[in-house]
Amino acid sequence: MAPAIYSLAWSAHIPGRHREGVLVRRTLTLFMTLALAGGITAAVAAPADAQGRSTIPQSHPLWANPQTKVADSAPAAKMSFRVYLNLRDEAAAEAAAQSVSSPDSPNYRHYLSTDQVRDQFAASDTTVSAVKNWLSGSGFAIGDVPSNKAYVEATGTTDQVQHAFDVNLAKYKVKGQTLRASNKDLSVPASLAGDVIGVVGVDQATSLFKPNNTTGAATDSAATPTDDPVPPPSKGFRNARPCSAYYGEKVDTTDPAYNGKQLPYAPCGYTPAQLRSAYGVDKVGANGKGTTIAIVDAFASPTIFQDASRYANTNDPANPLKASQFSQHVFPATPGQSAPDQCDASGWYGEETLDVEAAHGLAPGANILYVGGADCQNTGLDTALNYIVAGHKADIISNSYGDTGEDIPADEVKAFNQISLQAVLEGIGVYFSSGDNGDEVARLGTPSPDYSASAPWITAVGGTSLAVGKDGKKVFETGWETGKSVLTNGAYTPGFPGGYTSGAGGGTSRLFKQPFYQKGVVPDSLSTLNQTGNTKGRVVPDISAVADPNTGFLVGQTQTFPEGVSYDQYRIGGTSLASPVFAGIMAVADSFDHFHHGFINPVIYQLTSKTSAISDVKHVDGAVERVDYANSVDASAGLITSARNLDYPNLTIHTTKGYDTTTGLGSPNGLLFLLLV
Repeated sequence: MAPAIYSLAWSAHIPGRHREGVLVRRTLTLFMTLALAGGITAAVAAPADAQGRSTIPQSHPLWANPQTKVADSAPAAKMSFRVYLNLRDEAAAEAAAQSVSSPDSPNYRHYLSTDQVRDQFAASDTTVSAVKNWLSGSGFAIGDVPSNKAYVEATGTTDQVQHAFDVNLAKYKVKGQTLRASNKDLSVPASLAGDVIGVVGVDQATSLFKPNNTTGAATDSAATPTDDPVPPPSKGFRNARPCSAYYGEKVDTTDPAYNGKQLPYAPCGYTPAQLRSAYGVDKVGANGKGTTIAIVDAFASPTIFQDASRYANTNDPANPLKASQFSQHVFPATPGQSAPDQCDASGWYGEETLDVEAAHGLAPGANILYVGGADCQNTGLDTALNYIVAGHKADIISNSYGDTGEDIPADEVKAFNQISLQAVLEGIGVYFSSGDNGDEVARLGTPSPDYSASAPWITAVGGTSLAVGKDGKKVFETGWETGKSVLTNGAYTPGFPGGYTSGAGGGTSRLFKQPFYQKGVVPDSLSTLNQTGNTKGRVVPDISAVADPNTGFLVGQTQTFPEGVSYDQYRIGGTSLASPVFAGIMAVADSFDHFHHGFINPVIYQLTSKTSAISDVKHVDGAVERVDYANSVDASAGLITSARNLDYPNLTIHTTKGYDTTTGLGSPNGLLFLLLV
């Protein structure tokens, strides 16, 4: 899948801030319910036409239409793409995935090896050869075929692609971006209809995927593209003072009361020790050793290891990030495609920094593998994810990016689902942040969860606002949905509960049916939303952790300030924080329990009705006072003071008792969670 980190409501301060996607309401007629997981099945090719070709249903983004077209694609332009291949027996693969992940199954946690997955379910050598022969016969240069035979990569010209797939390629305007797409669904020779499930890279729909992080600030500080092949560090951001070392340390007694209360100043940013303590994983005798956490983003920060190691030495000196613990694999940019400096690559630097520092902070003994896709026009997050799964390079994968809504073409969704399905079979836990734009109504006009969090074979991590006291213990935890009121001329505008800015994503999927693990737990009042007839849908999220940038995490990163490039620290949040935090907690669970947990959704949905291993997150009437630099870096342009309501009420998703569409089942409850998960 293509780039777009998951957080719909991030701050304008992080270059690479979320760029809006477009909601495409897909009919469900072309999606067959997965018998087990409740997702979509293969995009079955339509009957062959008179020329002996079969279309790949919904392989054309609906935003690519005559009204949005701005130009034809240059016929000689080079492009690369990946033809994804169908599993040999998808129904059997789904049955096996449910079997190894369900606590009531005799095969529970009897995972398959990568060789077993390939030998039992991957496309046959005959299929791979047939697709390669067709592509090479169409003039394409054949590229990578991964060890799990998930896809065949090819490179050629726009003209060759148009002839091979019987489409016309053009540039279309969509939400401020100009993206390439075909004018209709792709087609392949009828002889390959049962083998090809989709093509990733012909269109640029995945360019709508953006990182899910936010500083919660108010100004735009995106880095300016340069001609340097290595983009500079992102534009700087610093926290203004006053702020608190812990929740409630300092109270604003000089400004007017907000909703009748004098508010505590927002924390300056929680440290790793504070979060380990708040989630009860600090004194359990386990720290993630023996587990590898993979982080998937786009591009790669050139200062990531020095930043992350300096951060640990400064804020958590007993738990340094050792060189032996960190490695990275970054896919090179595709020749002829846009260079990273033209893609706001530095906007991903803050995401990578947050993900690495948070994962190490919660699980300081775990190994960290960073895998970066490259090339903003065909970013290759699908190849990054498949690289980890095909070679079982990690036990846990944290993904903090996604789309606004569920507007990705169906064939690309199917390709991703096959990768995540193989991860379940191998015992790899895949975590996606749920998004940072709440219910998406403000952007899309209608409620929607975000993809990939809505996919059935992954764990969607929602977001909370977390109050950590002086003793490191949790004071309270509520759903993250921020309302903002700016103090202007002695009054808060708008008044309580403020104007909505950002918050954890959630809701009921239009793409995926209710998965087996949500049956009997998620209320029908939620699972029947956005559905037709008597069907029920997949509801997001599954579980949650701290995300609110107003009760966020302290990170350290090399940035570009007016006075030059230097390292500094600042507070950040978003469900981009929640995902690596929860991934770190699961790494601790791995080392505590002496096994890898894999896909945890079946077990956590059973836990919630029987134990208190998962803390139910409920609404709390809370707010903090926040001070920001108007120019993001110093007081020379003045200060902005605002009240931030922690659980804004005026959305279609709410924090409630029991399962809810902001925090899912709740948040992990320390030792009990580690014992029972």
